[in-house]
Amino acid sequence: MLKAVLFDLDGTLADTDPLHLLAWREVLAPYGLKVDPAFYRERISGRLNPEIVRDLLGLEGEEAERLIEAKEARFRALAQALRPTLGLTELLEKIKERGLLWGVVTNAPEANARHVLEALGLRPPLLVLAEEVGRGKPDPLPYRVALERLGVAPEEALAFEDSPSGVQSAVGAGVPTYGLLTGHGAEALLKAGARGVFRDFREALALL
Repeated sequence: MLKAVLFDLDGTLADTDPLHLLAWREVLAPYGLKVDPAFYRERISGRLNPEIVRDLLGLEGEEAERLIEAKEARFRALAQALRPTLGLTELLEKIKERGLLWGVVTNAPEANARHVLEALGLRPPLLVLAEEVGRGKPDPLPYRVALERLGVAPEEALAFEDSPSGVQSAVGAGVPTYGLLTGHGAEALLKAGARGVFRDFREALALL
């Protein structure tokens, strides 16, 4: 019996990936890195910021923190007119009608997560931040924390993700997971463990 629906944030509730790509392109350009869509999908999408800058530039400590802060400030400046993924409003209405719990599980920094949610006019009853729990996706811990806080078993929940690392996180926690094709191809999401893929939430309404 379904009791809860869990959502990733970036690329799932809204198509924010183009804005993240642009922000990363701008802050990494001085380092000689060219961020195109393929580079973004393969090296950046779904990962935690400290891992990204360590992998790409070998940076840690204060220098890494300054770069990350500059990137996220630029993203928030760009993300002023966000629109929810098609079908999300209807899906959330259906969740409310059925009396289901719902929440957001994200690798995004808290300032970004709250900015995006406010821009979308959303107030999820639950927000789980990877930086808060100590490990981020693809580790299953963020989803395990979400299940614990909601008081539901993995098989009583559904998750929606847009990246392979996010799918791996939810599936690793035992949650049936579906992928959105906003940033990655179907093959990558299915290989990560997604039960199916949708172009947007209009195609997912039948799950509830």
